[in-house]
Amino acid sequence: MIDDRKRAPPTVIVIDDDESVREALRGLFESVGLATETHGSVPEFLAADDPHRAGCIVLDIRLPGQSGLEFQEALAKGRHPRSVVLISAHVDVSMAVRAMKAGAIDVLTKPVREQDLLEAVNRALASDNARREEANQTAALRQRYSKLTERERQIMAFVVAGKLNKQIAAEVQLAEATVKLHRGHMMRKMHALSVADLVRIASILGD
Repeated sequence: MIDDRKRAPPTVIVIDDDESVREALRGLFESVGLATETHGSVPEFLAADDPHRAGCIVLDIRLPGQSGLEFQEALAKGRHPRSVVLISAHVDVSMAVRAMKAGAIDVLTKPVREQDLLEAVNRALASDNARREEANQTAALRQRYSKLTERERQIMAFVVAGKLNKQIAAEVQLAEATVKLHRGHMMRKMHALSVADLVRIASILGD
């Protein structure tokens, strides 16, 4: 069964305490076919959020309580990072640098030019999509690795370390032909076409 969240279009989430700004941005994004959701505060957003859904956040830096900048930094450190575009009527250099270091896609000054905002949101959606694709690929690799036998995992580690079949056979005290058999099974299960491919896979699994 396919998860409905994977089929749903990405959503642009606007968090701003100014209702007029929220509605103006909703109108802008919906005019170009983007699904849009608005919230007046971070707690309001968190109460309704599904962290697994695709999309990005357009976030006002100056919010009551937890600031947009603090919330963006918390998102970047959490289990479900989001692509964020920050907006504010007052943006200084130190604020912009702090936001970009935390992974903000862009920091824009109000009143925001519509084209600048749309371009930033498109980059944020592309970034979110790339991150989710990478996560899906990593999950698939971990699933394949979980199906290896202990012996196949052992031989995979030796192959990644650059050991030859003869050397592996001596290490694990097996016949070289048996090592080749286990190695072949392991490569097929991991969908690795070469040693270089297997090294890349091992690097991803080790992150």
